[in-house]
Amino acid sequence: MTLQILIILAVMIAAYALSKAFRLSVELSMFAAAVMGGIAGAFVAATPAAGDLARHLVEGASTYLDVILVFFTATLFMTIVSESGGVSYAVRTALRVFGRKRLAALLVLMVIVLIPGALTGAGSVSLLVVGAPVALALGRLGVPRKKVAAILFIVAGLSAAAPPVNIWAMILCAGTAIPYVGFELTLGIPVLLLGSFTVLVLGWKKDPAAAADVPDVPEAPAGMNWWRVLTPFVVFFGLIAAYRLWPFRAPVLGLALPFVFAGAAALVVSPRKIAFLRLSRETVARLLPLLSTMVVVGMLQQIMTVTGVRGLLSFAVISTPLVLLFLLLPVIIPFSEGVLTYGGAAIIGIPLIWYLDSLGFHATVVIAGLSLLWPLGDGLPPTALIGRLSNMVTGYTGSYRGFLASTWLPWLVVTAVGMLMVLFSSRLAFLVRWSM
Repeated sequence: MTLQILIILAVMIAAYALSKAFRLSVELSMFAAAVMGGIAGAFVAATPAAGDLARHLVEGASTYLDVILVFFTATLFMTIVSESGGVSYAVRTALRVFGRKRLAALLVLMVIVLIPGALTGAGSVSLLVVGAPVALALGRLGVPRKKVAAILFIVAGLSAAAPPVNIWAMILCAGTAIPYVGFELTLGIPVLLLGSFTVLVLGWKKDPAAAADVPDVPEAPAGMNWWRVLTPFVVFFGLIAAYRLWPFRAPVLGLALPFVFAGAAALVVSPRKIAFLRLSRETVARLLPLLSTMVVVGMLQQIMTVTGVRGLLSFAVISTPLVLLFLLLPVIIPFSEGVLTYGGAAIIGIPLIWYLDSLGFHATVVIAGLSLLWPLGDGLPPTALIGRLSNMVTGYTGSYRGFLASTWLPWLVVTAVGMLMVLFSSRLAFLVRWSM
């Protein structure tokens, strides 16, 4: 039986590699791997996928439907805020108020980058929504362009790991039957500390030549002010806090519906008229690669389950000596993200969480620690989504290898913090209790 499953796994790997060789996208490559894995299961092992491949693909496609809804509603909300001029207003105000206080200016700009990714679960959204104006602001502060790209890459990755929306944690919780709760402080504290470390280390030294030819941040529309910027966020966090403060009186709205209400509030308070239907279509078009990734990850996970491949990988994880496993994680976790994007969490992360939980590690803290490692893989080929976007929004045209090399110190510190959270997860369980 093991030999049969290994053959199926080899077919899936070959299908993925061949698809990438023909320069298909990661999503299409994973879809090809899922289909070929199901077909191989029919001929090699006569698994349940044999006669019902289509049903398993459809079931898998809907695995992360709730995550997809959160993804879309959150991104639409942040896009409305950006379109209304809120982002430009916040960045210009930060430069005007803190321009001569370098420490405060860097930290405020870091928070601005963190917010879109934290609310949407995608660092790419942070770069698309606020990346360009923040890059200009950092350039005006005298930060060289390569370091600006490095800052945006690390901080945008951290924003995807930050609460309240963490896609890797959602996938792991869904696959291990762990409630998606307790991540507010468990992820919020390390993300803020690591983000502050990154902007201060890479952005503290001022280079006057770097600011010489940097244009100013675009003007916000007339009538934009702080109450218009903050009102939608107050609506969102108010709805989230309501059912925690009054658990038996306020309805539990989840995450998608509060984003809808917050987006409606952003439309109402916007000083300029927004073409909502056009903006919605553009948001769907922009998110299509990410949404399709979630669909295909569910398909791949379903096929791997019914063919036994997922069980074989789980056995490989639990049979690896623990010390060797911990030594390999800083390499395996980012590499899996670079190859499979969110698929790495479903394929490697789920059996890993089961295994470490059975050994007495605190599952929620372990998930939080691993969530800090996965975003690093978004700078690695073949996908390198956040890395490429960081270069694009900053206008950096130098060597991509040189760009990655400039991130080495924050990369090592993020890795060290993530691994320490995994190793000492039981001692950090108080963060989960305080979050709840």
